[in-house]
Amino acid sequence: MGKRRKVILPPELPPETPDEEFEISDEDVEYFSENPRFTNFLARFDKKKIDKHVTRVADKSEDEIERLYESRNRNNAPLDSRENDLQVDPVDALPIKTLDGKLQYRTTKKVRSEEGNASTDLTGKEDAEKQGTNLIWLTKAERNKKLKKEKREAKKLKEDEDIVPNSPKEKTHSEVLKEVEEEISAEESFGAKKMKLAEIGMALLEDPEANIRSLKELLDFCKDRDPQVVKLGLMSMLAVFKDIIPSYRIRELTDKELAMPVSEAVRKTRYYEYTLLRSYKSYLQKLIELQKEAIFKLVVVRCMCTLLEAAPHFNLSEKLLAGTVRNISSSDDVIRKLCCEAIKSLFKNEGKHGGEGTVRAVRLIAQLVKKHHCQLHPDSLEVFLSLRFDEDLGKHENKAEEKNKFTKNKKGKQEPMKHLPPNEKKKSKQELIAKTRGEVYADYKAVSFAPDSEKRQRMQSDTLSAVFEIYFRILKHAVDASDPRFMSEASGSHAQPLLAPCLEGLGKFSHLIDLDFMADLMSCLKQLSGFSSGTHLQSKTFNVNHSGSNRSNNGLTVSERLQCCIVAFKIMKSNLDALNVDLQDFFVQLYNLLLEYRPYRDRGEVLAEALKTMLWDGRQHDMQRAAAFIKRLATFSLSFGSSEAMAALATLKQLLQKNTKCRSLLENDAGGGSISGFVVKYQPESTDPYLSGALASVLWELSLLSKHYNPSVSQMASNILSMTNLKPTQNIVNPSLIALNPIQAFWESTVQKELSKPMNAKVPPSLKRKRKREQDTEYYVLDPQKMRNIDSEAIGEEEAKLRFEEHFKVLRDISENERLKGELNCTLASICLYDGFKREKQEREKSLGLKSGKKKAQVLVKRSSS
Repeated sequence: MGKRRKVILPPELPPETPDEEFEISDEDVEYFSENPRFTNFLARFDKKKIDKHVTRVADKSEDEIERLYESRNRNNAPLDSRENDLQVDPVDALPIKTLDGKLQYRTTKKVRSEEGNASTDLTGKEDAEKQGTNLIWLTKAERNKKLKKEKREAKKLKEDEDIVPNSPKEKTHSEVLKEVEEEISAEESFGAKKMKLAEIGMALLEDPEANIRSLKELLDFCKDRDPQVVKLGLMSMLAVFKDIIPSYRIRELTDKELAMPVSEAVRKTRYYEYTLLRSYKSYLQKLIELQKEAIFKLVVVRCMCTLLEAAPHFNLSEKLLAGTVRNISSSDDVIRKLCCEAIKSLFKNEGKHGGEGTVRAVRLIAQLVKKHHCQLHPDSLEVFLSLRFDEDLGKHENKAEEKNKFTKNKKGKQEPMKHLPPNEKKKSKQELIAKTRGEVYADYKAVSFAPDSEKRQRMQSDTLSAVFEIYFRILKHAVDASDPRFMSEASGSHAQPLLAPCLEGLGKFSHLIDLDFMADLMSCLKQLSGFSSGTHLQSKTFNVNHSGSNRSNNGLTVSERLQCCIVAFKIMKSNLDALNVDLQDFFVQLYNLLLEYRPYRDRGEVLAEALKTMLWDGRQHDMQRAAAFIKRLATFSLSFGSSEAMAALATLKQLLQKNTKCRSLLENDAGGGSISGFVVKYQPESTDPYLSGALASVLWELSLLSKHYNPSVSQMASNILSMTNLKPTQNIVNPSLIALNPIQAFWESTVQKELSKPMNAKVPPSLKRKRKREQDTEYYVLDPQKMRNIDSEAIGEEEAKLRFEEHFKVLRDISENERLKGELNCTLASICLYDGFKREKQEREKSLGLKSGKKKAQVLVKRSSS
């Protein structure tokens, strides 16, 4: 093969410098004019060669000019310098552009070739090895292979660039500075706006009449682009309006009033009221507009509720009330609580708005319930429990009118007034007096601040009608949902979220229900409590729900069915003289619901209220029914917690006190009590208390309850067992528990109440030994709410593992604490022993010192005497 051609790389070009960086001052020009010898080299330049070179490259491109420079430098360079330059293969002569934009050449080390190197016939690697150089001479096949490999790599690199997104460009220093300046300017602007808001607000609070125009500036802040500024503007206007809103409604002036000449003070007052009302209207429109945006919703609702509580009497309160009621069933707990508290405040403070706001709010809630088909949050209906109805309204006026109809005779007795036919003169005089009195009364009524009793009575009647309309709509919806004909068509969900607050409200306002609706209401409650719509009672075919399901066939929970029974009894007691209804069906339903109750699934306070309303209160019960409930309550007390057991035992004791013949159940005869009914054998699975045969059994459950872990339950059971004696024992832990009703007993025995009791209370002897064994043990209190949710929670394997780890970690910490306490006690004992030893040593030294002193004194005395 022939001799390989070598390529010499051109020298690196100097860095380009822009013309703007060259600055020639006047001092430089003056210096070079005074010293021309420093510029003589410029005179030696050949202008012809320069012009020739410039004209030679004038019309050439940059690539051609660069090629000309390279060829000229290569031709003019000496042989030695060519040999000493960097030498590369022609294939590697082109540069490579790196990622940062720099050109990189593939070069080899500088070598000096030996003489006669050009005449050798060695080829390839043998030639390079003999010369001792690092040059690699490639054949044509190797060069082609190398070119193909580079093309494949370039193609692969291009595909990777298409797949992988371009890395973000680093920001320049100027861009970073610009962003920092913008942030600083935004913070400064925010601070300035805050100061401006504070200044305007303080000026308005100091003198509202003089600075009333500043309300427009505050309203402009609510239109800012910054959400924080908008929130501050809304809250600032809220604080201002709360302080400057008057205690009366602003009436719009008529054209006739505007045309009348008025004084300067009246003109200022009119302008102040007009500006205030216009700004207040714009503020409410802005609140309604921003309520649709999620970022401002909480602030807007807070402003609306605060204004509604502060000024329900002022203009445009209808818009505030509508916005508040619209969010009364919101999924956001904070928003819902704010709206409910505002509505409750509106109901309680009727003196601010005269009752008009109450009527309007109740009607809006009625429309909301109708629109959402009774599927709202229970809090939206619990606000009705804050309503207050004055039953004595208008009675005083009626008494005064009746009193005027009678006159007293000579003996002092009242007699009806005699209407004698008056003559024409007296008649005209009486008409004039009546007309004058009517005008005076009308004027007095117009300027009087005392509420009109007729108007209040009418508004109270409208409010009560709207409330009962809502309650009856919810009951009808629940009855339709529990009907088998509609249950198959339903989507499978029988939840009635508004039924519980509806029943609670009916129980509270049962004495205000019209008698015309009583029969339909009682039949509706009977159906909802679990009875079929036919003539036969459902208790005849009652099947106890042992599957643990919270809902019955009609879709209601145990607590809701118990509430239906409670409401029926309250209605019966409120209208005892007007109604003649047999409540036996509700007793049967309560008897069966006791078996379906579950402590942490159903509401214990509802059960306690049912026991108080249906069994504790009222007259003496039938002996068969009372015995059946006594036996079932004793069985019930064994199965559930302390609070339910205390409520059941309190009811059981009350039944035994009212029905003395049922105390035969406390006897220990093998065949039952001494009094037996027509059912000889006790049937615990009977669904009818009359057919259970409870008189043929004994209360053996009380013997077990007397050994209950809770001292209150055990002592209550012992006290009931001692009722067979003439003087029952009263030696219980808390004697006040005996006189408690089921509701009070339930709350006294809850977990929170038990934990709040003092620990130094007297302990019965049976528990002293047990506490002595467990005095070093630490106990942890379980949250009752978490315990109620245990059945409904599905715990996964990982969560169970974490809980076990936390539990055993606590146990390890307890054991470690006990070990450390033991070591600490040993250390303290050692320190005490050392202190005792030290004291004894000091006392011994003192006694020895005294003895030695006495001996010395005796020796001295002997010496002195001798």
